[in-house]
Amino acid sequence: MSRKPSVGRSINYGASPLLASKTPVWRSKLIVAGLAMAFVGLAGRAAYVQVFGNAFFQKQGEVRYGRTIELPANRGRIFDRNGMLLASSVVAQSVWADPSDMDQPPDPKLRDVAKLLGMKEGDLRKRVSDREKTFVWIQRQVDESVARQVAALGVKGIHQTRAYKRLYPEGEAAAHVVGFTNVEDRGQEGVELAFNQQLAGKNGSRRVIKDRLGRVVEDVRDVVPPVDGPDLQLSIDAKVQYFTYQKLRDAVLAHKAKAGSAVVLDVQTGEVLALANYPSYDPNNRKNLSGEQLRNRALTDSFEPGSSMKPFTIALALEKGIVKPTTVVHTAPGRISMGGWTISDTHPRDALTVEEVIQKSSNVGTVKLAMQMHPREMWEVFAQAGFGHKPQLPFPGAVNGRLRPYKTWRPVEQATMSYGYGLSASLFQLAQAYTIFARDGQYVPVTLFKADGPTDGIQVFSPQTARAVRKMLGMATGPGGTGTRAQTMGYSVGGKSGTARVQAGKGYAAGKYRGFFVGMAPLEQPRVVVAVMIDEPSNGQFYGGLVAAPVFSETVQQTLRIMGVQPDMTVQPQIVADVVEEPF
Repeated sequence: MSRKPSVGRSINYGASPLLASKTPVWRSKLIVAGLAMAFVGLAGRAAYVQVFGNAFFQKQGEVRYGRTIELPANRGRIFDRNGMLLASSVVAQSVWADPSDMDQPPDPKLRDVAKLLGMKEGDLRKRVSDREKTFVWIQRQVDESVARQVAALGVKGIHQTRAYKRLYPEGEAAAHVVGFTNVEDRGQEGVELAFNQQLAGKNGSRRVIKDRLGRVVEDVRDVVPPVDGPDLQLSIDAKVQYFTYQKLRDAVLAHKAKAGSAVVLDVQTGEVLALANYPSYDPNNRKNLSGEQLRNRALTDSFEPGSSMKPFTIALALEKGIVKPTTVVHTAPGRISMGGWTISDTHPRDALTVEEVIQKSSNVGTVKLAMQMHPREMWEVFAQAGFGHKPQLPFPGAVNGRLRPYKTWRPVEQATMSYGYGLSASLFQLAQAYTIFARDGQYVPVTLFKADGPTDGIQVFSPQTARAVRKMLGMATGPGGTGTRAQTMGYSVGGKSGTARVQAGKGYAAGKYRGFFVGMAPLEQPRVVVAVMIDEPSNGQFYGGLVAAPVFSETVQQTLRIMGVQPDMTVQPQIVADVVEEPF
């Protein structure tokens, strides 16, 4: 029988050599020292984080949880000269989603969200399918009523943020002047683009701390308030702009033309009262927008001005004393040969006075006067009239036109330039050039902003010469002239029609023309210059005196009435049979 161990028996540690060994004193000291150093390191690290490196860690915390919320500035409004609104900003919500926060499977009400936003359900579901994303735009600049309906659905993960949307009350009539902005509220065309930085103002900011769910916990620093953009008041008259656009559109459609443009200038102040193009576009709804609609043709398209250049050649001949208005110019047999080319008149005559050269639009008469002058003199006058120079307007895409140095002119080129071939200009350049005859010889600088009063011009011709040519322009719209359809009820007018072939490569396109008319009214003391161009009419008529002059007539009458200019004619003008003499 074995003996049971006694319960109270003590253990002999000395029996084990391992337990019997003594621990060196240095080892225990090392352990204690190590623990002490660890505590010192932790204390130092804590001091660094809380005191010395506090700024760095605060910054890192802000990077992870801090957010700068942009406070958008309200974009400045655009008004016409009379205070009518042309562009303003209205509140428009933008809808976005946090896919990581959306229910799985997706909420069935996404179908209703897509329907309200005019989207396909499949496109919306695809856009929010990536669960790793925390932000996806659904649709920008949503109308307030639609945004409220979307919010009422209460779909988890669908959010909205406040933004602004531009509204253009005048629509397509003023589209090429005002332009439009994109979804980022940045100008893309017209005044919106040219003065984008000024209109945009300066956005404010608010620095906040957000939790992991994106909720604002607290503000970190003071709010920087936004600075709204200043308002702009243009020289455009909304009523004149709308009427001009309407008549231009009607003419383009009636003549089955490719396009058309019109410009209305105030002769006294240099203000642009209207600048219209057709086709146009609705800046409030830019779906399926094309480049053809966007083109500001009055400034971007150039063409050979044809017969509308003849008054400048005649004015130079008068200014130099080569001829007087009553001087007879022998034009028989109605043609002249130069450098292997023959220049001819549509209806040959034996002789014409200088006044009749303009009235009948004689190429031969104009050439005979031009060849008595030096090319440099003609070039200087054309350049002073703005040809070959970009108009001083802020619109992007405005062209210089083409006016070659006079040293390169051959005699036949000098001859053709005298009646508008071999150089090119935009319709706006042509309109501004005619301010010389309307303002007694002064070339008037133009402005797109409302002016306080009359502006000074640059003297190109003497007042006597300008008035003499103005009288000739009046004859061109009277009986026996080429622009009888430009006559206006209650107002005397003067102007010049022109017809030019459409250039194609190094030559001209067969059967394609541009018809234009530029003139002024009232004739004795002009207040406005109006220029109209109809591009490629194809309904049987293409001469400027037939397709463009009627638009000029209606625009002049309405504009002067709106401006409060008293009629200077008591009898309705009698439009006799048209005399079409606009040879190419």
